[in-house]
Amino acid sequence: MKERDIKTVVKEKYGKIAVQSDESAGTGCCCGPSSSCCGTGFTDFSESYDKLDGYNADADLGLGCGIPTDYAGIKKGDSVLDLGSGAGNDCFVARALVGAEGHVTGLDFTAEMVDKARKNASKLGFDNVEFVSGDIEEMPLNSNSYDVVISNCVLNLVPDKRKAFSEIFRVLKPGGHFSVSDVVIKGELPDKLKEDAEMYAGCVSGAVQIDEYLNLIHNAGFKDVDIQKQRNIELPETLLGKYLSVNEIETFRKGDTGIISITVTAYKK
Repeated sequence: MKERDIKTVVKEKYGKIAVQSDESAGTGCCCGPSSSCCGTGFTDFSESYDKLDGYNADADLGLGCGIPTDYAGIKKGDSVLDLGSGAGNDCFVARALVGAEGHVTGLDFTAEMVDKARKNASKLGFDNVEFVSGDIEEMPLNSNSYDVVISNCVLNLVPDKRKAFSEIFRVLKPGGHFSVSDVVIKGELPDKLKEDAEMYAGCVSGAVQIDEYLNLIHNAGFKDVDIQKQRNIELPETLLGKYLSVNEIETFRKGDTGIISITVTAYKK
């Protein structure tokens, strides 16, 4: 798929999720347990936020694959940027960490998500959390502006990850750092899984090899790149059966190929 086509698919899918989440609040979509939003039938590999300070259920659409704020080292007064902020889930957790003296910005290119996040922030009465429309590959944000950048299961959906990490480096302050939870691949996924448009909005097909992912971070200029957490993601038989034969599924299960959720941190020095 061309980059423009991938972005169109992702924008349409996540716009639909934002709208449907208002109609069926709390069901989760795409990376969550409900198949009604994306049609992928994923099992839920998002993690529970409900015990975290700042958690707001209206902002949790079950779209993540980790909790990047756990490893972000966010301090009182920090300026934090969340990439692909969706309905605002990670932003509101970050706001609890920065306090009233800090500032949190959420960036998302899906208009429906930005609108939903702004409504959630308004309900909470926050005046130091803002949501901005924009593309991660070309952020409409000033350079050297943020102490911490976070992102949750989003960068794998960005077609040009080199641009994405270059932009993260640009907007971070010198000495700043990022904490990103994302999906990566070990080994080669079958082409049918990689190329299907539906999967691009299902958090898997846009993913790259773990070594390639880490190299992109290093090549963007980051130092002290560390994987803080990783876990295997098991795709259900019902999903694999849509794309692979019984024999292909058996081969896939027995091979070294895997889909992994990782949380990575790195510093701009």
